[in-house]
Amino acid sequence: MAIQDTDTTARPGFLRSFIDHPASVNETYLQHAGFAFGFAARLFLASMAALIHAVIPPLFETTASRMIRQMHARIEARHTNAGR
Repeated sequence: MAIQDTDTTARPGFLRSFIDHPASVNETYLQHAGFAFGFAARLFLASMAALIHAVIPPLFETTASRMIRQMHARIEARHTNAGR
């Protein structure tokens, strides 16, 4: 026996957030998803560089921190541009 979701009051706000949040940075849902997936991939690469650096310190000495600084700058620019 399946349990049915009868709470219809929460659903519109939740579904609306799929549009409202991307719109807050002047993007469509798909544009925002693409940015987020790309960001996740860069975070993964930065974490791999940090892990390798932990085992072999001469490798990737500044890679992870540089990537994180670049990602932070990109996020800040998006928030600045969204305020226009």
